[in-house]
Amino acid sequence: MGHGNSSTTLQQRLEIWERAQQGEPDSQIAVAMQLSPMTVRKWRRCAQRHGRSGLASRRGRPATGALSQASPELRQAIREWRTAHPGWGPDTLRVECQMDPRFQGEAIPSRSRVAAFLKAENLVRPYERHTDLQQPPMPQSLAPHLEWEMDAQGVRQVTGVGKVSIINIGDPYSHVRTGSQACIGKSKADTADYQLALRRAFLQYGLPGGLSLDHDSAFFDNTSASPYPSQLHLWAIALGVTVRFITLGRPTEHGFIERTHQLVDHQAFFGVEFTDPAALQPALDQRVDFLNRDYPSRSLARQAPLIAYPTASHSGRSYRPDREADLLDLQRVYDYLAPHRWFRQVTAQGQFTLGTQRYGLGKAWANQTVEIHFDPQAHEFVCYAEDGQRFQRLTPQGLTQPALMGELRMVQFAPYQYAFPWTPEVCRFNLLHAEMTGAIL
Repeated sequence: MGHGNSSTTLQQRLEIWERAQQGEPDSQIAVAMQLSPMTVRKWRRCAQRHGRSGLASRRGRPATGALSQASPELRQAIREWRTAHPGWGPDTLRVECQMDPRFQGEAIPSRSRVAAFLKAENLVRPYERHTDLQQPPMPQSLAPHLEWEMDAQGVRQVTGVGKVSIINIGDPYSHVRTGSQACIGKSKADTADYQLALRRAFLQYGLPGGLSLDHDSAFFDNTSASPYPSQLHLWAIALGVTVRFITLGRPTEHGFIERTHQLVDHQAFFGVEFTDPAALQPALDQRVDFLNRDYPSRSLARQAPLIAYPTASHSGRSYRPDREADLLDLQRVYDYLAPHRWFRQVTAQGQFTLGTQRYGLGKAWANQTVEIHFDPQAHEFVCYAEDGQRFQRLTPQGLTQPALMGELRMVQFAPYQYAFPWTPEVCRFNLLHAEMTGAIL
């Protein structure tokens, strides 16, 4: 547990205030946040007296100076160690001081005083409070297509084709494999690949109620403690498809799709040699159709999935890529973003990143942590300074129908021949055309 004079971040002070407003006693807050009761009491009282502005840090070193009782040589050593090793915290620096022959016999400052010195010297690391993305509860699985599982199998070498990553999608209730997409020449599928795989599945089986995903970087922002939803996530929400992430480090929650990886691999690739990479996707589609209509499943009393569950042939929610813009409802996205908040460290140039987009607040906001909310009425981000008194509104980037549609916004669904040589994007469009028309283009 920290000491009474331990340094705290804006996020910690906000959490102290919020917990206190909910009726939690100081002792309980201190245990939950691993702070001393003195620290909790100090910031609770500041907030009670001055509101949000009372939580702003008091910048500048104390009048006596942090580590003022330590020798100049020891203070300089701590500066140099921290600059050379930004990952070294107060505990490590104290041990280094104790082990250094130069400081034998000198009183080594406490952890809290070293931490205060680092803060006064502006050598602290930026901290972001962890906030989770809201997600729906796990469905009770009482009908087909309530929630699909989607995942990409690790890259593999296919004879005659080269490296391939396979995206598999399926309904764990009915055991219907709703789609398998070959990403040829790729070690890792990207957002465009996942959108293509889902669009083809939507065309054949309709829109599901939800999607279950792991924490792959294409689905989930792994770079921030307060993650912003990905383009794929927001696109699904705009289509009326909820998104749920499995527990981090628990791949067993995706047991059905993990078994599907192995089954599809054995059915379509094991021991098979392709003479033409273009033959891979049709062969993959044929084997997935076989698994759904003909393959006897032991878990379904030796029946094929579509025999055991005839209603799984379609979800009842129609989809067509040429009408996707009409299906995308941005109000669903606004409503999803509204309860969230994000914390970002502003650069020296007055900028921060939210998702894949960069925003500018100006140099007056440099080097501080901002708290960001979404206003669902104005459709704007609201950025609050540390003291809560100053705020700035920003127009969101990427929250438009064309941006969420990705490559599809460039597609013209018209009966004409694309010019050679075909690009990977055109090849993907042709797959969608084939699903819509039932013909190979």
